[in-house]
Amino acid sequence: MSLVKQVPFGNTGIKISPIVVGCMSFGSKRWQAWIEDDREEAFKILKYCYDHGLRTFDTADVYSNGESEKFLGEFLKRYNIRRETVVILTKVYFPVDDELPEFGGFKDLAASEQMQLDVTNQRGLSRKHILAGVAKSVERLGTYIDVLQLHRLDHGLPMKEIMRSLNDVVMSGNVRYIGASTMLATEFVEMQYIAEKYNWFQFVSWQSQYNLLYREDEREVIPFAKKHNIALIPWSPNARGILTRPNGVDSDRSSIDPRLQNLPEQDKQIIDRVEKVARDRGVSMAMVSTAWVLSKGCSPIVGLNSIERVQEAIEAVNLKLNEAEIKFLEEPYHTKPLEPIFN
Repeated sequence: MSLVKQVPFGNTGIKISPIVVGCMSFGSKRWQAWIEDDREEAFKILKYCYDHGLRTFDTADVYSNGESEKFLGEFLKRYNIRRETVVILTKVYFPVDDELPEFGGFKDLAASEQMQLDVTNQRGLSRKHILAGVAKSVERLGTYIDVLQLHRLDHGLPMKEIMRSLNDVVMSGNVRYIGASTMLATEFVEMQYIAEKYNWFQFVSWQSQYNLLYREDEREVIPFAKKHNIALIPWSPNARGILTRPNGVDSDRSSIDPRLQNLPEQDKQIIDRVEKVARDRGVSMAMVSTAWVLSKGCSPIVGLNSIERVQEAIEAVNLKLNEAEIKFLEEPYHTKPLEPIFN
């Protein structure tokens, strides 16, 4: 299998792998039952990615309550990987509690008023939390952050305050670039304007959900990003795994995630079409759905929990869908309401 060629990352001058390795799937099963918590297995997968050219890694402080970042940092150290050969992206917003290893995230917060009180200032995008969150992420990773992304927008704060804090973490040397994730196009543009007005660092990338089952960013975000050369690194290109298997076939994740059940008819039609294209091409459904996102000029973040999945992702880079196939896959889609995460 040949090495994957790197691609430009917006207007930064650096290059990333066309498939970004999603590290959400590595960490602690207490956070989510489908997480890979065996370090040796995780390191084997990450090393295979690295050796074949997938050297851009996306994580977040909140993933497995910090364990995902620790996994990645330990992996780099275990194999003496030179820092300049990888690109690391992480995020800040949600609460993380290193002092409480058993902290399981949102389900624990909902059940405990004490925990809610303890993490009062460990969430959101206050200056206090951004600076502390970055310092903790650097500690877990054992190195600086190439791209710090806002996991969500904090609607309770002035945008100017957020952008000032982000500018300061870049100036501190802990972060090289900043990126945005999961906000409205108007919010993104306004924050870019504020940064430009005060001569602060602007967002260089956009991360949001984008796949054959959810294409709402095509209205405003993607055209704006392409016009201004902002890197597009969407998450969930396979729609949380829905697009990787035929209708009616469950996975460990779909059996416990209500979002993956009772799909609308339009989604089922698209899944059937992905299956048909995959069958006609003699490839997997995951390769087809990933290749579609790649065809849109994006570098999707893909969760890779086995060597076989890594091989599929690499093969998807070389799978070029023709115009007829793209039209066939896209045809059943109709506009959907924005997901609740934007509120």
